[in-house]
Amino acid sequence: MSDRNNASGEGVSPSPRNPGVTPGPRNPNVKPVPEKAKRESPSVSDAAARLRWSVYALLIFLSASVMLGRILAVDSVAGHPRRPFLSANDRSRWCTVRALVEDDMRVPGVPYAIDRVIQQPGWDTIDMVKHDEHLYSSKPPLLPTLMAAVYWPVYRLGGVTLGDHPYEIDRAMLVLLNLVPLLIFFFLLAQLAERFGTTDWGRIFVMAAACFGTLLTTFAVVVNNHVPAAVCAAVAIYATIRIWFDGERRLRYFVIAGLFAALAATDEFPAASLLAAISLVVLVKAWRPALLGFLPAVVVVAGGFFGTNWIAHHTLKPAYLHQGGSGVENWYDYTYQRNGRTVESYWRNPQGVDRGEPSPKIYALNVLVGHHGVFSLTPVWLLSLVGLGLWLYRPADPRLRWAAAAILAISAAVIAFYLMRPQLQRNYGGVACGLRWLFWLAPLWLLAMLPAADWLAARRWTRGLCLVLLAVSALSASYPTWNPWTDPWLMVFSQYIGWGT
Repeated sequence: MSDRNNASGEGVSPSPRNPGVTPGPRNPNVKPVPEKAKRESPSVSDAAARLRWSVYALLIFLSASVMLGRILAVDSVAGHPRRPFLSANDRSRWCTVRALVEDDMRVPGVPYAIDRVIQQPGWDTIDMVKHDEHLYSSKPPLLPTLMAAVYWPVYRLGGVTLGDHPYEIDRAMLVLLNLVPLLIFFFLLAQLAERFGTTDWGRIFVMAAACFGTLLTTFAVVVNNHVPAAVCAAVAIYATIRIWFDGERRLRYFVIAGLFAALAATDEFPAASLLAAISLVVLVKAWRPALLGFLPAVVVVAGGFFGTNWIAHHTLKPAYLHQGGSGVENWYDYTYQRNGRTVESYWRNPQGVDRGEPSPKIYALNVLVGHHGVFSLTPVWLLSLVGLGLWLYRPADPRLRWAAAAILAISAAVIAFYLMRPQLQRNYGGVACGLRWLFWLAPLWLLAMLPAADWLAARRWTRGLCLVLLAVSALSASYPTWNPWTDPWLMVFSQYIGWGT
């Protein structure tokens, strides 16, 4: 896929590019090759691009097949009755879906209350709050509302319910909500790799990292907010690059950028930093289409987020912010009735990792390079740091310096936000195979990885180093074979050798 250098030196004249090369004998019957013809021909370039896209397609379809296989086998091996919902986290959202759609699960006049749903066997969850004498999911209601819109025709027209057919409905929804969006994510990343990559090996390596080296694919088997946030961020980034780098001024790109940047922020609150950065870019580059397309799209999403929250809780503040302190009512401190038994909220006496790490320094260490470390579990992200440095100090395009500065600033702000949480919230995202709060940054970090992968592609030993980093990352992504709501392998190993509790 790349040209080889002339090893013999015959017919090569001394030049700054070939210092000290002694001209060999020339054949008088051979005419000199024009300089223009020495450059790579369009046909060669097109053939290399076609081959790269063939490799991209191979990687994407392999990753999709692995995810689909896990989705089709998803099953909670513990609990009676068994269900395809693997934790209280995803059950919390499914409870809201049932309360919104199923007639016998609905509380009259309180559409988002899950009081009746949690009475069903196998439908309990600790991720809920209580106010106004009713129980609700602690998750923002916008995503479950969108899920309910998909489930409603299945319930009304098909006559089947999540209670009676949980496996069929859950697995179909996981394909729709996780697998298909991740395929879009991979395709857009391949477009960006072609746009900003400079070597065949570097581009293919970044695509391999996207398909097998992040924990996004691990979470494809559960309903969660992290996969949608990452996909929405990728779509918003792609549209913004078309506006910023390619001079695209069609209104639809501004609508797409605004819509998906805002959706990412509704899925992950710190993604509001990405929304702010994209807002600045589009307003500076083309304020008129930004006002006509970008801003209305953001307003629509914001209306959906705060509107559903108001309907559910009669406040604009999300439920997870009602944890007491500073005059705020604590919605996590309650008791409730379940099948005639009084149950206390789990959050009155959280266990294990949910108690929070007392030491901010130890927490920061584990978040970065410890048992939940971004760079220890998925060391392939170290290449993203190298790539940011390359774009900051020697970019091929000056605009890449600004892009790298934005990625670095957003990443630092998000990590700092989580490191500065109070003790109860220093829980590494609960029981999960990685620091899931940072998963949505994947498209930014994969983009930043490109210059590093291209730079390191020149030598065999540096390519080998990249492959080792990717192998460890792929190990972390595949370790939770059936359930991402498990401790990371580094945490299990550290406990085994007595380094942690």
